[in-house]
Amino acid sequence: MEDLRYPIGPFDPSVSVEPDRYPALIDEISALPARMRAATLALDDHQLDTPYREGGWTVRQVVHHVPDSHMNAYIRFRWTLTEDAPLIKTYEQTRWAELPDARSAPLEVSLRLLDALHDRWEWLLRAMTPNDYHRQLQHPEWGRIDLSVMLRLYAWHGAHHVAHIVNLRKREGW
Repeated sequence: MEDLRYPIGPFDPSVSVEPDRYPALIDEISALPARMRAATLALDDHQLDTPYREGGWTVRQVVHHVPDSHMNAYIRFRWTLTEDAPLIKTYEQTRWAELPDARSAPLEVSLRLLDALHDRWEWLLRAMTPNDYHRQLQHPEWGRIDLSVMLRLYAWHGAHHVAHIVNLRKREGW
């Protein structure tokens, strides 16, 4: 049976990342805005306001969530590159998804934000050295985490949410 909550499987922060994987993970992050646009192409408001699973977020909320999450990620990378093992702040993503902009704003607002954010983030990621990826942050739930793991997390995160939308489209015949 397909797990609608984790269509590509859950993320495991304990898995390490070898430096030869960094370019492919950066490519995945770079490609996310186009993949998100393709996943949502030609969906109408009814479809955008359909949850990807029972009790889950709507497609619209998922799309707005991704740049919210990735803005936090971008800032976490910058903190970690400029501070010694900073303690990052988490955020109430479920509550953010219930705010009026996440429930009703046009997708294009977040898609444009995702384009610009990922352009900027890609510049940073490609300029980082292998040693930079070993710099650590302190996650309130996971403890000390290397930026290499965070790189893998956000490559996974984008693919995870695109899969929510693509799988819903397949199930619904859209």
